[in-house]
Amino acid sequence: MKVFMNDEVFQKKGFQISADKSLLNVDVIYNYLNDDSYWAQGIPRQKLEKAIANSMCFGVYEQGIQAGFARVVTDNATFAYLCDVFILPAFRKKGLSKWLVQTIVNHPDLEGLRRWSLATADAQGLYNQFGFTQITHPERWMEIFTPYTKPQ
Repeated sequence: MKVFMNDEVFQKKGFQISADKSLLNVDVIYNYLNDDSYWAQGIPRQKLEKAIANSMCFGVYEQGIQAGFARVVTDNATFAYLCDVFILPAFRKKGLSKWLVQTIVNHPDLEGLRRWSLATADAQGLYNQFGFTQITHPERWMEIFTPYTKPQ
């Protein structure tokens, strides 16, 4: 099990960040993304499970209870897309999102990547602290976007 406990403050408070997928509480992750996120509402559970299986995932835990999550889609050589980053409301205002992003960008498997990307509507201040900036040449980027439709 890979466990990163490089922040003494959170170790003392009983928090841990792990890249061990077997520790993930997929029910908690699915419920948050499907019900509370603005970016993944309506995601079918099977799609989420496949995304987790094919991504590098990081869980934030307090005494084994899932407090947060983030996913990185990467080739581990040149590119990483950081997504699905959240801390559950009951655990916010403790610096956990900052610690989570710090842990991810400093992960040894992700060192030396040429490009990181992410999309956020409201957390630019968090990501700016780690060197993320607006896309330099947005005219070069293209996308196909097919939103999920949440069942009624």
